[in-house]
Amino acid sequence: MIAYLERFVHGNEAETREDDVSNLRKALDLQGSIDCESTGLASKDFGGMHAAKPLALIRPFGADDIVRVVRAASRLSNLTVAARGNGHSINGQAMADRGLVIDMRAMEDNPFNVVPSRGSSLPYVDVSGGALWENLLKRCVSEFGLSPRSWTDYLGLTVGGTLSNAGVSGQAFRFGPQSSNVTELEVVTGKGDTCICSETENSELFFSVLGGLGQFGIITRARILLQTAPDMVRWIRVVYAEFDEFTRAAEFLVTRAEDDSFDYIEGFAFVNSDDPVNGWPSVPLDSDQWFDPARIPQTAGSILYCLEVALHYRNSDRLSTIDTNVNRMLGRLGFIEQLKFQVDVSYMKFLLRVKRAEQQSMANGMWDAPHPWLNLFVSKTDIADFNRLVFKKILKVGVGGPMLVYPLLRSKWDDRTSVVLPRGEIFYIVALLRFNPSSPKGPPVEELVAQNQEIIKCCTKNGFDFKLYLPHYKSEEEWKRHFGNQWTRFVERKDSFDPMAILAPGQKIFSRNRQP
Repeated sequence: MIAYLERFVHGNEAETREDDVSNLRKALDLQGSIDCESTGLASKDFGGMHAAKPLALIRPFGADDIVRVVRAASRLSNLTVAARGNGHSINGQAMADRGLVIDMRAMEDNPFNVVPSRGSSLPYVDVSGGALWENLLKRCVSEFGLSPRSWTDYLGLTVGGTLSNAGVSGQAFRFGPQSSNVTELEVVTGKGDTCICSETENSELFFSVLGGLGQFGIITRARILLQTAPDMVRWIRVVYAEFDEFTRAAEFLVTRAEDDSFDYIEGFAFVNSDDPVNGWPSVPLDSDQWFDPARIPQTAGSILYCLEVALHYRNSDRLSTIDTNVNRMLGRLGFIEQLKFQVDVSYMKFLLRVKRAEQQSMANGMWDAPHPWLNLFVSKTDIADFNRLVFKKILKVGVGGPMLVYPLLRSKWDDRTSVVLPRGEIFYIVALLRFNPSSPKGPPVEELVAQNQEIIKCCTKNGFDFKLYLPHYKSEEEWKRHFGNQWTRFVERKDSFDPMAILAPGQKIFSRNRQP
């Protein structure tokens, strides 16, 4: 087997023949398939700024196939393995240059098993690491009336992919990220071992993999906590002229008791202009709603702020009761009068709200354009200065897409996972979701990447307590600064579960032949 692999790996790409491909298939002896020719899917990602051609794209039948791939790679000195979900990474994190890329979507339906609540235990679903959250939502709600508790805004992502980062959206203030709502994992480690892990069984592996950027193992199954799914959602947006009033309201809501707040809380900054993408038109929730700029105070600056909230309810609930609860909570938020936008939509439609934007972007060609996104966690202590220096100066004309900003609670995250966060109980996620249209009028992608670097330098220069979310660095020194005092733990976990640095080479944290 090794002779076959060595010939394939070390051979000149132009000299790779059909018999070499056949030999690779024989060497791995998989139940699934190997594609050594049509590997274009695995050589790019959503970011559209990086490319790396793999030796082969593996479509596994199950976890045993992944074990075979990892063990085969371990017998060679330079072969790496990357797990690819739906390819939504921004900076090539799921790529493996001249390595083996595993298409986790091939395992999407294996397994899927919903277990209802028993006594005091919550219901859960055992699902493949390659399953899309979108499909998980549809099946759980339609077949069982249940739903996961914590989401991402865009649901065209795999379970294993988001758990390897954290998984954040407007429910995280209450239930924590998706990584706080999983109780058991099946993982194939960098040693080629299949392990069941949880808080009480193989706990070090369990917490390593959650937020571990794919460095310690490939998630092949996850046990996700569920709750009863609501039928409807009251979806609301309100506008603020001043950042301190916006943050005061948002922090008030995320720290209230469950029965005294909304079920979803997010927010975003937008440009005080009629720009259709960056300005007032981006705020209304329905085509028949209109943003009246005459309502904006004359003292307002170039950037305004929108607080976005939602309340779940059942079809059996009285609408008068929903109205009363919503008005009671909104009455404490101090937003600009008559700049409130509200719609009632089904729970499914609300959670799939970004799906419609995806379909529109695909239709106009923007989905395939580069996406130089930037995501950060910024401490509450520095968020006002971030607004002053970044939103109001560097980004005063917008980013050609949403500029999300809303608070999260550190107590809802588990410090034992591999995720690193700013200090303090309250910190903010800032997501700059740039869409660079394929148009001569759009700024060059290099210019947008440079602006991202300018923002990071601004945060560093001013001593902000911040961390990149979905991080991307090019040197070990930068990774050490990112992890801070957790770097030693991260390295020790690598030594334990992937000592030869086979996994996730696209993250560029460890090199293949590192010495543990």
